Amino acid sequence: MLTFTLRRLLLAIPTLIFISLVIFLLLELAPGDPMAQVPLTVPPEVKAQMREALGLGQPIHIRFVKWLYQFYVVEPLYLADALFGTSWSEGLPRIISWQWRSSVLDVVAQRIPQTLWVVGLSYVIGAMIAVPIGVISAYRQYSIFDQIGTFISMVGFSVPTFFTGVLLIVIFSVNLGWFPSIYDTTLVVNDWPSFVKQLKQMVMPVFVLALYNAAQISRFMRASMLDNLNQDYVRTARAKGLGERAVVLVHVLRNSMIPVVTVIALGVPTVFSGAIITEQVFKVNGLGQLLITAIQANDLPTVQTLTVIFAILIILFNLIADILYGILDPRIRYD
Repeated sequence: MLTFTLRRLLLAIPTLIFISLVIFLLLELAPGDPMAQVPLTVPPEVKAQMREALGLGQPIHIRFVKWLYQFYVVEPLYLADALFGTSWSEGLPRIISWQWRSSVLDVVAQRIPQTLWVVGLSYVIGAMIAVPIGVISAYRQYSIFDQIGTFISMVGFSVPTFFTGVLLIVIFSVNLGWFPSIYDTTLVVNDWPSFVKQLKQMVMPVFVLALYNAAQISRFMRASMLDNLNQDYVRTARAKGLGERAVVLVHVLRNSMIPVVTVIALGVPTVFSGAIITEQVFKVNGLGQLLITAIQANDLPTVQTLTVIFAILIILFNLIADILYGILDPRIRYD
């Protein structure tokens, strides 16, 4: 397992460089000019100086190499300084957002708590609900519970999150007034009333995303359980006299979790990328909204950094899923 992990980590290096190149070229070829937001009253020579200050006058390959160095070398040094109190990054240029005039990773660090509070919590709740529902639905196939679970799952997976979000706002915010319709990102939790207010404003966005995630994961869980319940090893375990609980929860569930682990692991990076549509509906100031704002403002450093971070997370959780395969199924060996 250790050899496989090291081999995958080494393979990730050229993969990330290639992904970075593709993202960089796509953004460079995309229509739009960072200077489009500058007022028309600014003289052309001042705009030219601004372009030079942003590095837009340099050749594309020079800008790409500089961005690689800043992202993969300089920013990790700044992170190490923040964690361990060192001074390795002193004087090194960081990746600066053209829109916020500060380090991109500093802006990302400010948005991550909001994203994890809403999107992260919704994913955890969705997975915790989906796995038991999928197991019971498969074990009691075509029962009333299975039919209700299937109906709710199809609705949750089919109805767009923006429609569900707006519907909840109309019912519970406008008509009933139970929950706030807009997420207050300036709220500081330091006492019980502020904690209750934080919970209230999280209820609707968390419910919308948890319903969507649970609907998807529960269908995979049910299908995988149905496939394993008819396998020969299940009949053998029952013939040996094992209890039904042990057969289902120990043998069948463990083997059924292998494809579900893939769905859950590959869905975790979407937590960090944020739920773009839901964040827009409830005005959650998370990473999804940050990405949309950066795209609209032609803030290329921010868009490049965010998309590469998402690519790194996808590669990392792919590796974690492969490692979990070997833990769930001892027959899987990588060395």
